[in-house]
Amino acid sequence: MRRFLVVPIAFAVLLVAPAVVLAGGGDGFDGVVRSIESRYHVRVTRIPCMGLISLIAQKATHDGASRMHVAEIEVFSGPVDGEELNRMVEENLGAGWERIIRETSRKGNEQTLIFMRPEGNRMGIFVIDLTGNEMDVVEVSVDSRHINENIGRYQKHQYSGNRDQEQSD
Repeated sequence: MRRFLVVPIAFAVLLVAPAVVLAGGGDGFDGVVRSIESRYHVRVTRIPCMGLISLIAQKATHDGASRMHVAEIEVFSGPVDGEELNRMVEENLGAGWERIIRETSRKGNEQTLIFMRPEGNRMGIFVIDLTGNEMDVVEVSVDSRHINENIGRYQKHQYSGNRDQEQSD
C-alpha cells in the first residue's frame, strides 16, 4: 500500500517543483539580464574574464569585494517605464533583495535602481543604471565591516563652507 502512495506523490513533486521555482524563485543576475534582453530587444555584452577579475578584486581588497558580475548594453534606445523595470528586477532577483534607491528621470531615459540584501557578514549590492543610450547591470558582494574600516582612507579632504578653502586632515 505504501508503494502505491509514494509513486503519485513523487510524480506530483516532479511536476510542481519546477513550476514553483520558475514562478517566483528568481534567477538573480542572469535572470535580470535575460529579462532585459527579452523585454527591450537588446543585446547585453558581458565583460570577458569576469570570474578572474572578481578573484583579483577579492584578493586586492582583502575580501572586501567579491562575486562581481557586470553586463552592459551599449545601445539602448527608447524610454523605459520605471515601474515596469523595477517590477522586472524584483521578480528576477529572488528572495531577500530590497530596493533602497530608485531614481527615474521624467523622460525615462535615465534610471537608477539599487538593491541590497544581507549575506551573513557581507552585503549583496545590485545596481542597474541607465543613462542615455547605455545601461549597466552590476552585482557585487561586499564586506561591510571591511568597507567601514577603510573608508577613512578615501576621505582625505574636508571642505568648509567656502569651496575655495580646503582643509587637509
